Amino acid sequence: MWSPAPLHPNSPHFPSTSSPTGPLFPTTLISPDVSSALPENYSIRPLQRSDYKAGMLDVLRVLTTVGDIGEKAWNERYDWLARRGDEYYILVVCNAEKKVVGTGAVVVERKLYVLRSFPPPPANGLGKPVANGAMPLANNSIHNLGLVGHIEDIAVAKDQQGKKLGLRIIQALGFIAEKVGCYKTILDCSETNEGFYVKCGYKRTGLEMALYNTDKK
Repeated sequence: MWSPAPLHPNSPHFPSTSSPTGPLFPTTLISPDVSSALPENYSIRPLQRSDYKAGMLDVLRVLTTVGDIGEKAWNERYDWLARRGDEYYILVVCNAEKKVVGTGAVVVERKLYVLRSFPPPPANGLGKPVANGAMPLANNSIHNLGLVGHIEDIAVAKDQQGKKLGLRIIQALGFIAEKVGCYKTILDCSETNEGFYVKCGYKRTGLEMALYNTDKK
C-alpha cells in the first residue's frame, strides 16, 4: 500500500515557522525548472510579509473581491499562516521591478478528520459517536493517512497575462505538493478555464458544490 514518506525535521524541505522578514516556506520547495522557464528577470518565490507593499492584494483583485485590508490585518493573517508552516504554501511571481504580478497557493489536507476546535459528534447510548464530519485541513485516516494538495487562488495581473505565468504557477504548486508528500493535487475551476487546466495535466473528476453561509441571511 502506498504511504507518503514523511519529511524529517532536518530535511531542507521541512517547513518551519516563518521569520518576520523571511519567506512563508523554504525556498528549496521552489522548482528550479519553473524558475528557469520564467521570462527574463522574472522570479518565483514563497510569499513574504513585505508583499503587502509589493502589490499582492492588487493581483488577487483580478480573481475576486478582496476588500479594504490594512497592513496590520495583513500582518496578523501572515503570522497565522506562518504558524501553520506545513499547511499553507503561497507563492508569488515577481517582475524585474520586484512587483508581485502573479500568485497561487496549495493547501495541504491531512487525511483523518480529527476535528480541532469543533464540538464532538453526538453519542449513542453506549457512548459511541454516531456521526462525524470534517472541515478542510483537518486530519483523515483514509488513503493510509495520506496528504492531498488543494490548489487555490491562481491569479495573474491583467497586464502580465499571455506570458505563461499561470502555467508556471500551476507547475510550481504541483512541484511543492509532490515534494511535501501529497498523493494527489486537486483544484476547482469554471468550465471556461477547464481547457487551461487540462493543458496543465489535470482532468475532470467530479462536480464542485458550495454552500455560502452569507446566503442564509
